[in-house]
Amino acid sequence: MDPLCTVTARGAKRLRGGHPWVFRQDVLRAPEAEGGAIVRVADERGNRIGSAFWAARSPVALRLLARGDEPADAETLRRRVRQAVERRRRLFPDADAWRAVHAEADLVPGLFADRYGDGLAIQVLSEGAERHLDVLCEALQETLRPRTTVLRNDSGGRDFEGLPRETRHVGEGDPRCVFHEGRVEFEVDLLRERKTGGFLDQRENHLRAAEYAHGEALDAFCYHGGFALALAGRAQSVLALDQDPQAAETARRNAARNGLANVEVRAENAFDALHAFDREGRRFDVVVLDPPAFAKRQEGVDTALRAYRELNLRSIRILRPGGVLVTCSCSAKVDREAFEHMLLGAAADAKRPVQILERRGAGRDHPALAGVPETEYLKCLVLQVIEG
Repeated sequence: MDPLCTVTARGAKRLRGGHPWVFRQDVLRAPEAEGGAIVRVADERGNRIGSAFWAARSPVALRLLARGDEPADAETLRRRVRQAVERRRRLFPDADAWRAVHAEADLVPGLFADRYGDGLAIQVLSEGAERHLDVLCEALQETLRPRTTVLRNDSGGRDFEGLPRETRHVGEGDPRCVFHEGRVEFEVDLLRERKTGGFLDQRENHLRAAEYAHGEALDAFCYHGGFALALAGRAQSVLALDQDPQAAETARRNAARNGLANVEVRAENAFDALHAFDREGRRFDVVVLDPPAFAKRQEGVDTALRAYRELNLRSIRILRPGGVLVTCSCSAKVDREAFEHMLLGAAADAKRPVQILERRGAGRDHPALAGVPETEYLKCLVLQVIEG
């Protein structure tokens, strides 16, 4: 029988309310178990709540795997992986890139797996997933049959869990892979790019933004060109900026790969560029803002909101009448309400009336777990300047 962990009334209420985490201060009696083990969880009266991954070092002591008397073992993990992959195949029957497993939202706590064409990138952010990595990798290999697999365990989230950082191949094969977003083809190096190789959470937003493209477009944080290359299919011209020269060069190669001669890529700071465009009176018909996360911790939220306000104020000012702004935030600590409040304040400062055309988030392959606001991190709003 699995070891038993007893939680406080507050911890029990949290689990029964739908949240899968219990923090260490709500562990009443710790189990006699090593980090990453599957343990039984009960309340103070001994009533069974379910089974969870036990963490020896993380502030998140328990990550729920199963409720009540449901089984929680290696076969449970294999089944969860298979089910997650099949859900993506049904959602995206013609796509060759998607998140195959999205951790807690797919009931596999701490496991992220991304498919890029015939390549697979795996990231583990919990002690439980780390301990059961062989089982999880085996299930992914059997389900996806990738040509090459890479472990991208280099995220700062592993520091939080007390896990070492590493990036390595699992097996053999060139880590460079080709995948598509609509008609646009990308090459990605799964060993060396940011995150697990790309920004799959924005894939559907890239395609949606293309529907608003016209005239002159600006992608102020282009990375490898996800938004810029999507816009190029309809826009007359696209200016793509990224402060990282290596990312800018990759975006240029991707544009050339797709024969998109109307895309100009510059290695340039977006804040400086937006200020310059505003001073010069340069105007655009579409502007996309998809900056990196500005707030990793709660104490950084106010600073992040000031940065977002500055970016959005300048972007609204440089839009032509009827112009469209696609603006994003991946800062989990900045919630949707605060982000929208900031955005409307920026429009007021710019003294320009705007419509909110769409409120969007991460793609359907990055589902939010109901009742767990931490899983709904990406905000994407589409605005239009409506002055005549």
